[in-house]
Amino acid sequence: QVQLVESGGGLVQPGGSLRLSCAASGSIFSINAMGWYRHAPGKQRELVAEIITGGSINYADSVKGRFTISRDNAKKTVYLQMNSLKPEDTAVYYCTSMITTTAGYEYGYWGQGTQVTVSS
Repeated sequence: QVQLVESGGGLVQPGGSLRLSCAASGSIFSINAMGWYRHAPGKQRELVAEIITGGSINYADSVKGRFTISRDNAKKTVYLQMNSLKPEDTAVYYCTSMITTTAGYEYGYWGQGTQVTVSS
């Protein structure tokens, strides 16, 4: 059993900052990638940022220069530092991870989602 638990969402004014965290736990052999998606009302779910084992990082064009993804392998945790937030960043943010379990199988896992609201 593997779980991803997110924290750090909330309400922030435009121009403000938030830091999301996502901790993986359970029967984990290795974590191969971790990232964040978001889903805003009336829009498709989109990739925000991802970090792959080996260090490769990808960002959505809409967040480049404002968001930073990082990972603490020892804590099995991925972070998303969000600066200069805009109302259009309002969405439910989901952590995702490709994990090889101790049984030797690789699966994709999702967190429960955390709401980020950017509003004055």
